[in-house]
Amino acid sequence: MSIYNFLANFPFPNLRSEKVKYILIIILSAIGINSFGQFHTNLSKSELGFMVGGSYYIGDLNRFEHFKNTQLAAGLVYRYNINSRVSFRANFTYGSVIGDDAQAKEALLKNRNLSFRSDIFELGAGVEFNYFPFQLGHDRYKGTAYVLAEIGMFKMNPQTYYNDEWIDLQPLGTEGQGSSLSSRGKYPLYQVCIPLGVGVKISLGKAASLNLEYGIRKTFTDYLDDVKADSFIATAELSEANGPLAASIANQSLDGNPYGKRGTSATKDWYSFFGASLLFRLGRPEICYQH
Repeated sequence: MSIYNFLANFPFPNLRSEKVKYILIIILSAIGINSFGQFHTNLSKSELGFMVGGSYYIGDLNRFEHFKNTQLAAGLVYRYNINSRVSFRANFTYGSVIGDDAQAKEALLKNRNLSFRSDIFELGAGVEFNYFPFQLGHDRYKGTAYVLAEIGMFKMNPQTYYNDEWIDLQPLGTEGQGSSLSSRGKYPLYQVCIPLGVGVKISLGKAASLNLEYGIRKTFTDYLDDVKADSFIATAELSEANGPLAASIANQSLDGNPYGKRGTSATKDWYSFFGASLLFRLGRPEICYQH
């Protein structure tokens, strides 16, 4: 705001005479009248923080029960607030998933007697869409629900506990992968996923936000648990093709049935990350002065 505009709108009419204006111009020119506002920089639009929560999976060894065998998960989260409605989001998350037929309710699955665990390292990036406008430190836009859509990549490594040690399953080819018994090669341990999530976030003052989020990951593999084929391969044939260890681990059914049901090839595996995250603004908005 200029001095002349300030004087033209001066709130006291009796002080608007030319002489008074002249004196005020001299005084105000000496001390300056500044109007100021804030504008956001890339740092003030950016937030960085951490997430702590849980992870679990849905697949052949846990078909329907969400949150079953939840394991501890944690990660780093970066968010860039494009505007009050849309944010770019990137995250690196670690968790583990497990499944065990010993916990199944159906006799057929109990008899199958398979189990696994896998660590998951995930890197994802995408977009958050706020239901309400949201801005850190704003008196009006303090909280909102949001949805998350990302594209990601994760590393898995299914293992099973056999003869008192953890065995990596992918190299074995428990369904004949990599041999004449199957048209499939060994499945890759690095896979693509689509993270989808919903959550709520609230502003904690001008520099931090608290986020509660549930996310589900669509994968394009049925081997997160190393189980895909609908039925077992004959033990003798698998032992000859991929070794006795692969044959022993592939079919551990309690009744020794070589023709029992192994998996469901028509569906893919899913996994979930959920929890609370605390994010901190990386910079403050800058103040712009105008004389």
